[in-house]
Amino acid sequence: MVSVFSVPNAFSTQECAEILRKLKDEPDSEARLVGRARDHNLRRASVVWLDDVPGTGWVMERLISLVRRANKERFGFDVREFGESPQTASYKAHDGGHFAWHSDIGDGPVAGKRKLTLTVQLSKPGAYDGGDLEIMPGAHVVAASRAQGSAAVFPSFLLHQVTPVTRGERQSLTVWAHGPAFR
Repeated sequence: MVSVFSVPNAFSTQECAEILRKLKDEPDSEARLVGRARDHNLRRASVVWLDDVPGTGWVMERLISLVRRANKERFGFDVREFGESPQTASYKAHDGGHFAWHSDIGDGPVAGKRKLTLTVQLSKPGAYDGGDLEIMPGAHVVAASRAQGSAAVFPSFLLHQVTPVTRGERQSLTVWAHGPAFR
């Protein structure tokens, strides 16, 4: 059975605060889906690509380590590279922040290459209402931990969503591990 690999304390609260501090002055852009026009019915968020943020190289090293551990212990996929920058996303209540049900296998240049998705909770859990990351590994929905610094790793083909944020702001960090297309 396909499942979600959870890593409590993947990042400490201090590390999350450091990442958020570095993002504070970086210009963000409206989230787009690879190969698609903006669709606010599907997603409303702003993003910053971590490769553009000075002093965050250590974050990618940690993400790679987490994905390798999850893949070894749970998935056993043929993962060969990280072909995309980690993406930080901000879902704000006053903007109607959300991301409807979707998978991460993508269109365009990433189509079929994404094998695993890793998402880290950067916000404190009490900083917002709504905004739950929900993953559907089977007939039921699994909610990822809202604990700051926790990570969820799951196959990129699984349907998942971020429910509408109704108060405050949810901030997260996501990276995708790539490999040959599933057969």
